[in-house]
Amino acid sequence: MFGYGNSIVQQDLSEMAGSPVEWSRFDGKTVFITGANSMLGTYTAYLFLYLKQHAGIDVRTVVLTRSLDKTRTLFREVLEEDYFGIVHQDIASPISYEGHADYIFHFAGNASPHFINSDPVGIMKSNLLGTFNVMDFARRSVSECVVFASTREVYGATEGKTLLDEISFGYLDPLDNRSCYPESKRAAETVLRSYYLQHGIRAVSVRIAHSYGPGMKTEGDGRVMADFIGDALNGRDIVLKSAGDAVRAFCYVSDAVMGLVYSALYGKGGEAYNLANETEPMPIRDVAGLICQAVPERGIAVRFENNADMTGYCNYARVALDTAKIESLGFRPSVGLREGIYRTLKSFE
Repeated sequence: MFGYGNSIVQQDLSEMAGSPVEWSRFDGKTVFITGANSMLGTYTAYLFLYLKQHAGIDVRTVVLTRSLDKTRTLFREVLEEDYFGIVHQDIASPISYEGHADYIFHFAGNASPHFINSDPVGIMKSNLLGTFNVMDFARRSVSECVVFASTREVYGATEGKTLLDEISFGYLDPLDNRSCYPESKRAAETVLRSYYLQHGIRAVSVRIAHSYGPGMKTEGDGRVMADFIGDALNGRDIVLKSAGDAVRAFCYVSDAVMGLVYSALYGKGGEAYNLANETEPMPIRDVAGLICQAVPERGIAVRFENNADMTGYCNYARVALDTAKIESLGFRPSVGLREGIYRTLKSFE
C-alpha cells in the first residue's frame, strides 16, 4: 500500500536525504506545503518528515489540504506528532493558518485533462486566487522562499525551436479550451514576480515537465504516464489514442522533488527554472512498451485507437527543455526511466 512507510518510498527518501544539499538550512524551520495530496506535494512532505526522523533536522511540516480524509490516510503514521500539522481548507480562500512558515511549496491546483474539461474555473481559481493567498501568507510570515510548481506548458506553441530555455516563449491562445491551465500558471508566475519586486519576497517558479512515480493518480487522470501505469496495474492493454509518435521525457518523482529543493535553497528570487529529465526522450509508444515489459505476468500489450477523443490534451509539438539553469544550482536527475517505471509499479503492490 502506498504511504510513508512503503518500502519504495523509504528507498527514495533515503536517497534524497543523502543528496549533497545543505539540509541544515531547514533546521529549526517550518515547511508549509499546499496541495499536499498531490504526488509531488505528498513526496515533498514525506521528505521533510524523513529528515526529521532520520537525519537529525529539526523541521516542522505543515500541509494544506482540501480532502481531509485522504490526507489523514497519506500521513497516518505522523498524525499525532507535534512536528506535523494539517490545515483543512480550499487554497482559493485566504490561508487560515496563524503560525509561521519559513519555506512554502505551492502545489495546489490540477493538471488533469479531465478537470481541464470539467472544472476550468476551479483550475484558474487555484492558480490565481490560490497564489495570491500563498503570497499574502508568505508576506505575513516573512518567509525565506516560496516555490511555485509551474509547468512547461507556459511556453505555448514553440514550433521551430529546438530547445526551450526560460525565455523561449511561443504562442498561446487564451481562448483555447485548455488555456485555463497554462494561462493561469503564466499569470501566477507574474504574481510571484510582482510580490518579489514590491515586497521583496524571494519566490521562484519551477516549470515542471512530465513527472511520475509512487503516489501518482492512476485512474481518471488522463495524462499519459498515469493512464499507462493504471492500465498495467489493472491488467488492461495500453490503448494509445494516436500512433504513439509523440515524444516525452519523464522525470521520476524523487528527482522532481530534489529539483524543487535546490530551487528553494539556491534559486534566485523572482526567476523561473526548467525542471525535467531530458536524458531519455522517448516516443510514448515505446514508453508503453517498457511498461508492458515490466509486468510480463499480466500479459498486456499496446493497442492503437487513432480516432479516440483527445479533448483536453495539450497538442503542441514537444520541444526539449533546457535545464542548464537549474543544473547550475546543483541539480542532476538520477533515476532512469526503466528504473523509475519499476519503482512506480512496485510501490503499488
